[in-house]
Amino acid sequence: MSFIVLIEPRALTDIQKAMNYYDNCQTGLGKKFETVVDKHILTISKNPFFQIRYNGVRCLPVKTFPFMIHFVIDEERNEVFIISVFHTSKNNNEWLINEKKV
Repeated sequence: MSFIVLIEPRALTDIQKAMNYYDNCQTGLGKKFETVVDKHILTISKNPFFQIRYNGVRCLPVKTFPFMIHFVIDEERNEVFIISVFHTSKNNNEWLINEKKV
C-alpha cells in the first residue's frame, strides 16, 4: 500500500534553493538533484518507516547529494508530510529553532 506524499511549502523552497545552487555550479546538475530527490520521495511513498531521528521526524539521506529528507507520517490518514530537505552540514536543532520563529 502506498502513502500519499504531501510536500510542505518550506520543503519545496529547500528543494528549489538546492536546485538553483547546483545549477550555478554546473548546468543540469540542479535537474539531476531534482530527479534524485523525486526517486527518494517515491521510495518514501512506498515505505516511509525509516528511523525516527528527532521529535517523531524521520529522515532519508539523499544518495549522491549531501541532503536529508525530513518527514512525518500520519498512519491513520495514510499520508506522509515532507517538512524539509536540507544539507547534512546543517544542524537539525538550527532548523527547529528557525521553525519556531515562523
